[in-house]
Amino acid sequence: MSKSAILADLRGRLEQARLDTRALFRALDRLDITPQEMPQQLLHELFELDADCAEALWALDQPPQALNFKAMARDTLASLEDIPAVRAEFLAALPRRSKAPLEKHEKEIRSGLTLACAYLQVPGRDPEVG
Repeated sequence: MSKSAILADLRGRLEQARLDTRALFRALDRLDITPQEMPQQLLHELFELDADCAEALWALDQPPQALNFKAMARDTLASLEDIPAVRAEFLAALPRRSKAPLEKHEKEIRSGLTLACAYLQVPGRDPEVG
């Protein structure tokens, strides 16, 4: 696989991860649960993994000589691999009563997100900043 194909695949995976995470965060805002009922450490980890994805999307837009591709890809792939486990652990720790509403809200929100939403808070690409 060529470097450009790897980059395109990586970009697509990062965009999907960010959209999925954004949908989860927005759905959590709609739940009737207290901060004490949310596993704060796991929520923090999800925020950090989302930030890693945003940073990687920014890095993919930089000139090739501006970054160490192998190191960036290694770190990014590690973050992408961590997301499902952290997400599952986070969801399992939420109160049982919140699971069905969360799933419903998340699906509704995710279906309305555009690709541009994956670039929120990505310097130079944030559609809200221009």
